Amino acid sequence: MIHTDGREDRYSRQVRFAPFGAEGQERLAQSSVLVVGAGALGTGIAETLVRCGVGKIILADRDYVEWSNLQRQQLYTEVDAIERMPKAAAAQRKLQQINSEVVIEAYVIDVRAEELEGLVSGVDLIMDGTDNFDTRLIINDMAQKHGIPWIYGACVGSYGITYTILPGETPCLHCLLGTVPLGGDTCDTAGILPQAVQLVTANATAEALKLLGKRKEQLRNKLLTFDVWRNEYHEIGVKAAKKKNCPSCGSHPIYPYLMAANTERGDVLCGRDTVQIRPARPQKLNLQETADRLSRLGSGSVDSNAYLISFIEGPYRLVIFADGRALIHGTKDIAAARSFYHRYFG
Repeated sequence: MIHTDGREDRYSRQVRFAPFGAEGQERLAQSSVLVVGAGALGTGIAETLVRCGVGKIILADRDYVEWSNLQRQQLYTEVDAIERMPKAAAAQRKLQQINSEVVIEAYVIDVRAEELEGLVSGVDLIMDGTDNFDTRLIINDMAQKHGIPWIYGACVGSYGITYTILPGETPCLHCLLGTVPLGGDTCDTAGILPQAVQLVTANATAEALKLLGKRKEQLRNKLLTFDVWRNEYHEIGVKAAKKKNCPSCGSHPIYPYLMAANTERGDVLCGRDTVQIRPARPQKLNLQETADRLSRLGSGSVDSNAYLISFIEGPYRLVIFADGRALIHGTKDIAAARSFYHRYFG
């Protein structure tokens, strides 16, 4: 397309960066990226790639915009929070205003294995903007199954982490983690500094440009962690962590997290305004420590006994048991229940 209003200069500063150049820019324009999650990381990643000139962005998110999001989720406004706009739709609207030449698809869905299978066709890269390891391990298995690179990223408090996973070459997330963790800190329990988000975004999207621009030799090839408050920065070599017998990326993969039995399950309880969330594997929560952690938030009421914890915030009451199973009272919407659950149990 020929423009006479200066738009031809849009990517000129990027093209003038010799290691990327016009060839890298052309490849980027032909690329398609799936961003799973449109929270702090997802919006930062999507905006950066759209501004850089990626050809197509696919956004998928189950949640809507709330006031607490505005501190760090840079695509959203007060109007989005007032209207409780679905994040994917609000992000699409803003991104299209930023760059009308990029194809932007938005899906307001809870991404599980079935949904993800329908999103990955033709995708060159998957970017992690999720808030829980259950979804990340589903992404990991789907990426391995279809041979799609993906970039893991997470942040909480002042801490951030990112790692680029190449099927058939690097260790996968299952190699590094093995099982789905439960009960760790989340942004709702430990807070989050926007600077931590920005650093993960910067490092993850730099890796994305290397991959999409066919500059693979420039990839970091290490797991990056940092803490912006403690002034810590570490690169960790994890090549030796790759397991030949890994069920997700080994010589005989079975992709366990694409099987319903190995993923978190949500069910509406018959005759009740309640959703049950059951983790993929039974956990051993310390109920007293968990109750103390929720009490310190000061955002809801907490009661507990030797068998369970009851936590009430807004319209929901969450009851969690020592094995990690939870009941979310006040809704029949599985996606809404799962979103509430993962605020406190990432």
